[in-house]
Amino acid sequence: MFKYSITTGRSYTETLTALENSLVEHKFGVLWKLDVKENLKKKGVDFDKDFHIFEVCNAPKAKEVLERNILVGYFLPCKIVVYVDKGETVIGMVRPTTIVEFLGDKSLLGFASEVEEILIKAIDAVK
Repeated sequence: MFKYSITTGRSYTETLTALENSLVEHKFGVLWKLDVKENLKKKGVDFDKDFHIFEVCNAPKAKEVLERNILVGYFLPCKIVVYVDKGETVIGMVRPTTIVEFLGDKSLLGFASEVEEILIKAIDAVK
């Protein structure tokens, strides 16, 4: 499957904080958080769902992969989403292993798998 996602028993707000803390514990920095609902509201667009996009990065890993194949930059930083669906808080991401397949560079699959594993652990820690 192209994505990885879980539901958590936490509230939406608790999940946002817990995810950010877990990412830091797993050596991923949060470069940017976009509150989609609030951002669209500022632009006069009514969107009633809670939805955040986190852009996250592990700087040493980003440097390593960019040195191996600069085209990976089209997919950086990694994105993780948090949203509410049918009353449940969901955390998800597109799997890095799926993303690197677009490049056709099989030498990156091991690297992408390693990053994916770390991000899954960070997400799972929020359950």
